[in-house]
Amino acid sequence: MEPLFSPLEQSLATYLPEHEVEKVRQAFLLAEEAHAPQTRSSGEPYITHPVAVATILANMHFDAETVMAALLHDVIEDTEFSKQQIIERFGEQVGNLVDGVSKLTQFDFKTKAEAQAANFRKMMLAMASDIRVILIKLADRLHNMRTLGHLPPHKRRRIAKETLEIYAPIANRLGMRGFRDELQNLGFKALHPLRSKVLMAAVKKARGNRKEVIRSIEAALDKVLSDVGISEYKLMGREKSLFSIYRKMKEKHLHLNEIMDVYAFRIVVKSVDLCYRVLGSVHNLYKPVPERFKDYIAIPKANGYQSLHTTLFGPYGLPIEIQIRTEDMQNVAENGIASHWLYKEKGEAADEAQLRARNWIKGILDIQESTGNSIEFIENVKIELFPDEVYVFTPKGDILELPAGATAVDFAYAVHSDVGNSCIAVKIDRRLSPLSTALKNGQRVEIVCAPGARPNPAWLNFVVTGKARSNIRHYLKTQQREESIQLGQRMLDQALLQYSTTLEKLDTLQITRLIQALELETEDDLFEAIGLGNQMAPILAQRLVGAEPEALELQVGEAADKTLAIRGTEGMAVRFAKCCYPIPGDPVLGVLTSGRGIVVHREDCDTLNSFMQNHSDKCMPLRWEAELDQQFEVALIILVEDQRGALAALTGAVAGAESSIHAIQTRDRDERFVQIALVITVDDRTHLAQVIRRIRQIAAVEKIYRKKQSD
Repeated sequence: MEPLFSPLEQSLATYLPEHEVEKVRQAFLLAEEAHAPQTRSSGEPYITHPVAVATILANMHFDAETVMAALLHDVIEDTEFSKQQIIERFGEQVGNLVDGVSKLTQFDFKTKAEAQAANFRKMMLAMASDIRVILIKLADRLHNMRTLGHLPPHKRRRIAKETLEIYAPIANRLGMRGFRDELQNLGFKALHPLRSKVLMAAVKKARGNRKEVIRSIEAALDKVLSDVGISEYKLMGREKSLFSIYRKMKEKHLHLNEIMDVYAFRIVVKSVDLCYRVLGSVHNLYKPVPERFKDYIAIPKANGYQSLHTTLFGPYGLPIEIQIRTEDMQNVAENGIASHWLYKEKGEAADEAQLRARNWIKGILDIQESTGNSIEFIENVKIELFPDEVYVFTPKGDILELPAGATAVDFAYAVHSDVGNSCIAVKIDRRLSPLSTALKNGQRVEIVCAPGARPNPAWLNFVVTGKARSNIRHYLKTQQREESIQLGQRMLDQALLQYSTTLEKLDTLQITRLIQALELETEDDLFEAIGLGNQMAPILAQRLVGAEPEALELQVGEAADKTLAIRGTEGMAVRFAKCCYPIPGDPVLGVLTSGRGIVVHREDCDTLNSFMQNHSDKCMPLRWEAELDQQFEVALIILVEDQRGALAALTGAVAGAESSIHAIQTRDRDERFVQIALVITVDDRTHLAQVIRRIRQIAAVEKIYRKKQSD
């Protein structure tokens, strides 16, 4: 026992009182007892792993509870000991920390991906209660990566991929650069061993050839700082990690020489005031590169990172990157939120990192609340782990940080979910811009909202933040359910009319039996299944009243009171076919599509007619409500003589008939004529007739007709 515990004990004794070290010793003894029969893939006793994890955290001066939980982190998952037993021995904090890191073992998952996603979700939610959960997990992952060589190749690749996609970005998001770099380098080595080996040899050779240039630049920097009276500073060369070199080569298609030609240095000083004085001095020494200066002291990164960054034209035109920061900023840059424990007595910068980490976790909780399943949740969290940010201003002058590539819609959801759900337009620097506009640093963004507005499914094509994506999906799912419930209820009522009854007249026991027979839970679930096309209303109506199957056949020519009336406002539960573009006044039929509800077609639609030959049971008669207050899209095919001004005359005619163009496509028919496909909005067939009359008055128009097939 002593040889294993001694190094950990020595580390703990440097900052913990003796009685707390004794508590950690008791946790070690329990862990040793629990894992006694177990060994690692290397053949070592299993206890060596939790001791190594605890030592990583002890070296960062974590409190006794965290170190105890690290020693016990696999006990609940891999041994007979329960969470309750740990709580009784070591207290609730330690028990909750161990439980937070433990995987879900009591559930059966259909796939490995589903199990991983569910475990990750559990860990992230535990992290929201206590940030130390993720720090124990990162230390656990770091030691596992250090000893990955003993696992079979397929396991190494899977764990390395997960590390690069999730755990290294989390370390980065928490500002723990030391953890991030080591996790990335170890992950790269395990995932691409040959590339790693070749690149490492090339980098080593290139760095050997740079020593003379580095010495001359360091001498010049030392001299200029000495000349202005700055004596207390640390000047060090800054080398990029192997993985960051590889990623830059891959993403930016750069040769190794192009990356190694950049000389990077870091200057660490005592105060913020000295940071700016050093900046002025190095700008006097070498000319700065325009647009390559960043002040992360005034505007820290989302993970609390602070520093001045500048790029200079050095001797012989060599680019020199310089970072200037204080000692506290250096501590936070290397250890992020962990610096809260390691440098507790110095304090403020570390607390800032912790505050920002907690704000990020709050955002993760917002995503959790609006996400359906664990796999969707983990995908949205991955989006949130993008390392680069843009900083934009609200109308009140507050700074909001967003991932690179974030749009106005991402900004709206970052302000508040309700703002995102009801946004209709955006002003960027006081100018109206599309909602899909990617934001840039320093812009002032003002969202225009409208009561009753709702998210557009098309937003999912351009939003980049997990919060925006999960909120949009959640709203659309909720909206689709509500619309499907209303539609399903109307469809079932309509089907019951054949038997001279309605839902109100039916005995509730009949409906309850049907719900149970279909293995559903509520009436709403039943109506939703009908509205989405997963259940057929005529068949369910027959089961409810006990009629004979032959009474089910529905004919297109049935009376209006036996058909379902559509309003056009049913949203996602009712869609209008893009092959024939039905509008009010057209005779229409509905096609029930599983999971999507009703798709409305014109009766003379070519696509519908071919579908009905094999699936007539999925078609149902529809009619339009008497009064409709909205516009519908309709497609026109126009044959126009190829002459100057014809297209302008066409658009003018459409506008003159109080219609608007949604889409336009042209293609040459022959040397004389051009075919134009036009999608316009109209109120009904009468309005369409007015538009067509105006278009026919154009001399260049040879022929015009409505589209009624997919082409």
